[in-house]
Amino acid sequence: MSIASGLAVYFVIWWTVLFAVLPFGVRSQHEAGETVAGTEPGAPVLPGLLKKAAITSVIAALVFAFVWYGWSHFDV
Repeated sequence: MSIASGLAVYFVIWWTVLFAVLPFGVRSQHEAGETVAGTEPGAPVLPGLLKKAAITSVIAALVFAFVWYGWSHFDV
């Protein structure tokens, strides 16, 4: 696998994992009882995007390692 294709595969894996990780631990304004006037009650209070980006990067790296291993050893 070339560097460019490896980066492309990691990029796709990262975004897929991000969408899977985003909903974890989110509390809406309605659930927290802190609805700000003029906003959607279902909007998150503290989304924690930096923490989720870090978690996503670690999970995506693990998934990419399995993909790279399979790609290089099984000649896919």
